[in-house]
Amino acid sequence: MCADENCRHDSTSPDLPGRRRLLQAGLTAGAAAAVTLAPATFAAAADGGERTQVVTGHLPTGAADFVHLPVEVPFGVREIAVSYSYDRPAVPPGTPGNSCDIGIFDERGTGLGGPGFRGWSGGFRTSFAISRGSATPGYLPGPIRPGTWHVVLGPYQVAPQGLDYRVEVTLRFGDPGPEFTPVYPPERARGRGRAWYRGDCHLHTVYSDGRRLPAEVAAGARTAGLDFMVSTDHNTSASHGIWGPLAGPDLLIITGEEVTTRNGHWLALGIRPGEWIDWRYRSRDDAYPRFVRQVHGAGGLVVPAHPYCPYVACQWKFGYEGADAVEVWNGPWTYDDESAVDAWDSRLAEDLRHGRSWLPAMGNSDAHSAPQVVGLPHNVVLADDLSRMHILDGLRAGRSWLAESAAVQLGFTATGHGRRAGIGEQLAVPADAPVDVRLDVSGVPNGTVRLLTDEGQLHQESLPASGSGTVTWRTTASLATYVRAEVRHPRADGTPGQGNSMGPDLPWGQMAALTNPILLRITD
Repeated sequence: MCADENCRHDSTSPDLPGRRRLLQAGLTAGAAAAVTLAPATFAAAADGGERTQVVTGHLPTGAADFVHLPVEVPFGVREIAVSYSYDRPAVPPGTPGNSCDIGIFDERGTGLGGPGFRGWSGGFRTSFAISRGSATPGYLPGPIRPGTWHVVLGPYQVAPQGLDYRVEVTLRFGDPGPEFTPVYPPERARGRGRAWYRGDCHLHTVYSDGRRLPAEVAAGARTAGLDFMVSTDHNTSASHGIWGPLAGPDLLIITGEEVTTRNGHWLALGIRPGEWIDWRYRSRDDAYPRFVRQVHGAGGLVVPAHPYCPYVACQWKFGYEGADAVEVWNGPWTYDDESAVDAWDSRLAEDLRHGRSWLPAMGNSDAHSAPQVVGLPHNVVLADDLSRMHILDGLRAGRSWLAESAAVQLGFTATGHGRRAGIGEQLAVPADAPVDVRLDVSGVPNGTVRLLTDEGQLHQESLPASGSGTVTWRTTASLATYVRAEVRHPRADGTPGQGNSMGPDLPWGQMAALTNPILLRITD
């Protein structure tokens, strides 16, 4: 936390004398550290017009995760507008520079998971405004009620020189105007009954740090041949009420959020429209389980996202208890994804060895703006219908595989002792009964098929130039606890790869498709 001698809170407004001290510093139970500044107070303006105050200050390295600026809002305010800036001094290579997020909570308070949330734009915007009928993307329109609001700064990186900030708050008075009416997407689209449905579960718009409008994201999903998509803007539910007109019989739109903490990001998929999931905690705060329960209470899924992402605050530190799946493929294939798949496979083997439930794999584009492609990659889910409930059920059960595009088609089964199982299912057979594994694939010219078990890769086969082929392999339940498949593109040098490359290229070619496992269980 900041000490009095190295934190400043000054105001250039004539309504508030300048001051150079913090009034309060403390912690909210279960939340990351926060400091509270002296309040900015405004006199009412009966004749309309607007009033502005400017607050400046300095945060040293090691500042609290969040800085609260109370704003005393009087009666008669129709709009609150906020802008901010901060300095970016030069830093040595390898040293984090200044980065500071912003958002706001209304008079209902800043309590963790409480009702006061009114919006968050991270570091993507330098200003926002909220009124009864409209709000800047990322923020929630609604009444501007009198009381103590809080502008919240989130200095997630502070340079060695510290961070100088400037916040300008403007209150505009007058008639509040008409109320905003959200239009949420329906929970069902026109499906094909029990079938395989394609969908991208990690997408961003201008309502957080994306540059695409919701209409452009929906168009991208249709262009990619998807049946469903999930809206997952960072730390806000503000876009939920926009999606209704963009859904249709051909596209199911599910509401969600990417919960962006200081110790990793996670996807809250299928939460109730308008529901917000708090992110203001670290793994040490013991708050994460509370929000896992909140998502599960809504029937949604908890999915750690890009767990090996190398950027600050992105790597996953909360563990996997309570998770429903894990995102092992995020956008174009990279070393991060190789690490994620390897770790997932090791966890899969361990969970099955100990008789625990296993964690399905997911793949999503995390597309923010061009040239990032919506649907690269996406999930292909076996669901009873094209509805929120059925899609989430299929993902939760692991009845899914991951594809780089709709051009890739795949079928994967295991047959033995007169029985048959598919992806995410279990085949129960005598220990030494032959089990025939079959993979049918198309859309990967000169690709390489890998069949893997808890012993690692046990079969590899090349696809022809046409990209279509069938691969078969025989095993037993005594030799394999599970079997899963990968389909890879050729490496950059045209070779299939052998998993032992020490050169600059990946040991294997880029992933084209990845299945969840078929489980093999020994019966008497």
